[in-house]
Amino acid sequence: MAAKTFKTLDEQIEILKSKNLIINDYDKTKEILLRENYFFINGYRSPFLINGSKKFVSGATFEELYALFTFDRFFRNIIFKNILIVENNYKSIFSYVMSGKYGYKEKNYLDVNNFDRSKDKTRQINDLIRKLKRQIRINGGQHQATSHYINNYGYLPLWVSIKVLSFGIISEMFSILKSEDKDEISSYYNISSCDFEDYLSVLSNYRNLCAHEDILYNHITQKSIGNTTYHCELGIPIEDDEYIYGKNDIFALIIILKRMLSKDDFKMMMNEICYEMDWLSSKIKSIDIKRILVRMGFPENFREISYLD
Repeated sequence: MAAKTFKTLDEQIEILKSKNLIINDYDKTKEILLRENYFFINGYRSPFLINGSKKFVSGATFEELYALFTFDRFFRNIIFKNILIVENNYKSIFSYVMSGKYGYKEKNYLDVNNFDRSKDKTRQINDLIRKLKRQIRINGGQHQATSHYINNYGYLPLWVSIKVLSFGIISEMFSILKSEDKDEISSYYNISSCDFEDYLSVLSNYRNLCAHEDILYNHITQKSIGNTTYHCELGIPIEDDEYIYGKNDIFALIIILKRMLSKDDFKMMMNEICYEMDWLSSKIKSIDIKRILVRMGFPENFREISYLD
């Protein structure tokens, strides 16, 4: 494999042109490549390529490529802020349930006996408690609310320390809870504890992706979610006894958010997503917008999820 060497902006444009991408505004393209980075822009080329080729379809333009890049940026911002809403809600419920049952001091809520004591969980519990204590120790003194409790009371209630614990840590913490605690927490969302655990894993994955400004629209997770009434009501096609959309793609995340956000928050999110989808559709001419929807795992009637109970 040939080594990747430095390319000037002019050379980057020539590479794109050699693959049949139309450059309408040379100077603006150079400006965008300098500002946004050729590597990341190039990450959005797949919908515009001829199947099985590295050549762009006839009529594909750099403006279309950049429109998809821009769409993904705004789409990512929409998704991220709504995941943060879910994160805050979950942390609040988690701390409420666990504090009420096990106490509010670290020695109480971090007691190993509060968790699933089956043999296969022992190592995970010990490792996770060490991570929790480390995050509380390192992050606790950096926030006004937590430092106030540390300095004045000498301990951090869970409803305060939860603010300095990562979503990944709190999501994993759910997996080591006793079954009755899992059931109580997930019942607030009217979701089974098994599905809820999967949802937290998917949410954590997408949260990290959004936080690092990675490509979102076509991201696939290792974890698949279970079938829901939304898959059926939207008439999502089935292949090999499995729904082809909404399992481990971005539409699966939309389904999770449908189940975990308030009705008003979800409706607002979908209005924003639909606006961005309409904007992108107006910018794409060389390919059918369905090519992008397929990569997102969005059925053509994805808008209808807003009106389902």
